[in-house]
Amino acid sequence: MLIRKRNPSDPKPSEITDRKSFHERRRFLQMSSVAAGAMLVPGWLVSEKAHAATKFQDVKPGPFGTDEKLTPYKDVTTYNNFYEFGTSKSDPSRYAGSLKTQPWSVVVEGEVAKPGRYQLEDLLKGRGLQDRIYRHRCVEAWSMVIPWVGFSLADLLKRFEPTSKAKYVEFTTLYNPKQMPGQRRAVLPWPYVEALRIDEAMNPLAILAVGLYGETLPNQNGAPLRLVVPWKYGFKSIKSIVKIRLTEQQPRTTWDAAAPNEYGFYANVNPHVDHPRWSQASERRIGSGSIFAPRIKTRMFNGYEKEVAQLYAGMDLRKNF
Repeated sequence: MLIRKRNPSDPKPSEITDRKSFHERRRFLQMSSVAAGAMLVPGWLVSEKAHAATKFQDVKPGPFGTDEKLTPYKDVTTYNNFYEFGTSKSDPSRYAGSLKTQPWSVVVEGEVAKPGRYQLEDLLKGRGLQDRIYRHRCVEAWSMVIPWVGFSLADLLKRFEPTSKAKYVEFTTLYNPKQMPGQRRAVLPWPYVEALRIDEAMNPLAILAVGLYGETLPNQNGAPLRLVVPWKYGFKSIKSIVKIRLTEQQPRTTWDAAAPNEYGFYANVNPHVDHPRWSQASERRIGSGSIFAPRIKTRMFNGYEKEVAQLYAGMDLRKNF
């Protein structure tokens, strides 16, 4: 049993999910099963429509998490940043139904011994799915607590046998303007690209998610495969991944190219560094009530300082934002 002292920035006891409900939900995730007719294919690949989610089976509690109150499913799936479907927070849930997630493959290239095009079901074969409840902080000063279903990014990368030259991991989103209407406008340089240092990618907190709330990912949340890096701002969690490339040189990422004075490569949550247009010192938890609900003090590395601070020892986290 983990016992920790209460941090002043933690939510009030009244806001925390009660332990009985928390464990009942975990048992539900582990006992859920797909329909008999779908048993021949992985449960997470059954549905391609945003609203036709499939329950997972054999999901185990992950090694990390939080007992903080979960953001309601409706808010998690209707308040999103996914510019490929529009710039409004409601656009992804309105327009992402056009995205086809079957079949889905991921190209792996660069500084690896085993490059190639891998079908999603082959990438996931033999990987135990875990239930991980992570806090998420968006650069616009709002946050959520989401129960993801996913697996270790490090375990997947090791399968491709990175070479000694692999210093960074670059991810690319699908580019298909017919399915992603937001890509018909030059609001960003398409396709969307994000990257991590390889030691960040190998941190146990980093996962590739295939679901949330015990079900397959809705399209608007990045189906069928997205990155989740909980100590960084949300724009770092790239969605609908079709390519993973390991490189020796730091890749040029989408937001670093579009607005380098506002969105740095590292994107670590740092409440002491303001965005040029707003403060990062506090946040509003989505689903917590009205817009007048009390704001929460933002924590360094989004509260994951113990797990990741060593990755940035000696760095100027104001300059390297």
